[in-house]
Amino acid sequence: MRSMGGQMRVTNGQMLSSLNFERVAALEDEFQVATYKKMPIVAERGQGVWIYASDGDRYLDLYGGHAVAGTGHCHPLVATAIKEQAEKLLFYSNLVYSETRARAAEKLVLIAPGRLTKAFFCNSGTEANENAMRMARMATGRESVITFNGGFHGRTADAISATFLGKYRHLGRPNVPGHLPAEFDNLESVRALADDSVAAIMLEPIQSMAGVRMAAPSFYRELRELCDARGIVLIYDEVQTGIGRTGEWFFAGSPAGDGVIPDIITLAKALGSGIPVGACLVTGKLASHIKENDLGTTFGGGMIAMAAVTATLEAIENDRMLENVVSVESHLRERLKEIEQVVKVRGRGFLLGLEFAGKVKPIHEALLERKIITGASSDAKVLRLLPPLCLGKEEVDILVETLNQSLSKQ
Repeated sequence: MRSMGGQMRVTNGQMLSSLNFERVAALEDEFQVATYKKMPIVAERGQGVWIYASDGDRYLDLYGGHAVAGTGHCHPLVATAIKEQAEKLLFYSNLVYSETRARAAEKLVLIAPGRLTKAFFCNSGTEANENAMRMARMATGRESVITFNGGFHGRTADAISATFLGKYRHLGRPNVPGHLPAEFDNLESVRALADDSVAAIMLEPIQSMAGVRMAAPSFYRELRELCDARGIVLIYDEVQTGIGRTGEWFFAGSPAGDGVIPDIITLAKALGSGIPVGACLVTGKLASHIKENDLGTTFGGGMIAMAAVTATLEAIENDRMLENVVSVESHLRERLKEIEQVVKVRGRGFLLGLEFAGKVKPIHEALLERKIITGASSDAKVLRLLPPLCLGKEEVDILVETLNQSLSKQ
């Protein structure tokens, strides 16, 4: 057997090939449809906040694979739960009852803000948003949906039509009709659109890809009051902000949003620690409008995903990750005061946007060269941090010191 450009190694009596970077990149480029521009890393394994590449390099992961690695890479509790479930039953659909699914739904609802008492499981954030809008239309008998300039809600037909950010909506043409864009943090722009044709108002409470933009707490309260007055369903897209990322389980109900609780919260990303899973948390009143066969999903609520959900929530609780997020965020903000090029730190918890005086692309690239993975945004001056919730102060110090070194050479 030839090595295909890499090293041969023996594991449990079997020969495995470890391909070098050039060979892996060539294979993916040849056989995979293009998606993102990729970093020059062959990710081989992960532990906590670290990713280990096939060439032996170690990277500090402050991006979490699009905010997915909430509990850190390969958290032992999550990995064990997945393994144990895989050995019992990989999958059966919602046509049968499942203890694993029942426990996941109970666990998720118990941490949800007060009025949200029902869970619907699906496979991704965009699917959660599609179903949330569908539920709102079913409950109200209306069709239009208001979303916001700068918001991102996914790439499937209805979700990308609700996305008014850069080129994304254009990529989804022909768009689903009935989507109306309002200005974020501008209630009057919402009020002007919110007539009796509007089923829902949907927003990311922190607009991540737009550069980690937040509204004033009063804006969320006024949206809630407007929806109540006009019979409109309020949807929080918490695909990124949910499951502990802001230092609370959810942005909904938190002081940053004036304690407002929407009618639906959509979730994905960190919900399964890397196992694909999405969810909608829904009020009992709204759920009462949903009858059998109104919604459906083949893989949503599958046993592997449900085991991952329960273990993810337990890992966050057991390791006191919410408290860690609050503490480490404070430390990071304090350390960033040392870097004069950082003019503002946006966001909450571990969804942070570092606004620089100039463009961040050279900074992003310099950090990657020094083995630190961060994220960009549609705002050319904002660097995004979406690290695992187990990030420690020691890793923050590595980031700040590396930033200082990088900026001193620019």
